[in-house]
Amino acid sequence: MPDIVTDLSAPQQTPAPSTASPASVDAARAGYDAWRQARLSSVVGPTGNLALIETRWLAPGDATTADEALVGQPETVTATELSRRNLETGEPERGIRLWDAASPAIRAFETIDAFPFDPSWVVEAEFHPVAADRTVPFEHLRDNGLTRELVVPGDITFSRDGVDYTLSAFDDDGTLLLVFADATNGAEGESGTYASGRFLFVQRDGDRVVLDFNRAFVPPCGFSDQYNCPLPPRNNRFSVPVPAGEKRVVLRSGGAH
Repeated sequence: MPDIVTDLSAPQQTPAPSTASPASVDAARAGYDAWRQARLSSVVGPTGNLALIETRWLAPGDATTADEALVGQPETVTATELSRRNLETGEPERGIRLWDAASPAIRAFETIDAFPFDPSWVVEAEFHPVAADRTVPFEHLRDNGLTRELVVPGDITFSRDGVDYTLSAFDDDGTLLLVFADATNGAEGESGTYASGRFLFVQRDGDRVVLDFNRAFVPPCGFSDQYNCPLPPRNNRFSVPVPAGEKRVVLRSGGAH
């Protein structure tokens, strides 16, 4: 993903007022603390983001099951199965994931750093449905520049600071998931966020959607290199900072992902 270069030390404009209704802003603010706590709890769960220790793709004909993959593993380890299509052959592939409820990453976890809640980043937008079979190519972090076609059921449009945006959110098991980048990604200091971009679940009510960027979150690949996350398509890359939502994973050793 090309770097987005912006001077974050330069004076920033006064935050734009929220484009959302007062009711939407109030609801976003009221649920923010509970959302933060739920996030911190979920990533350290037995199959949370920090528990994933291995993703293993099986060779054709390998019938290893999740139960068989657990042989010799500690009692804290859980195994699950997953599938995908090989990008080069198009053939289905099976995989095994191992999750450790006592993983080193869970033991080292301190918090997920985040920006303070900012009502100006609760944005009302319009959703424009398209044909159910429309797909958009998304690069993935571990696919060496190849793309996977993901179903994008519509376009999300809004304006901010005089700029019109059209975003693509893909269908994640019936929920709209926005993968976006902005000028904070990979930046040093307190303004920096996870380098590869962030995710945001989109609240949809008919043709109206609320983009609450305060709930932008570090993707699973920010917790474990065993994930293969989609990267933001070009139209989902903001040239300006989005100083809202989660920043980075913080470990007790003082490191950050």
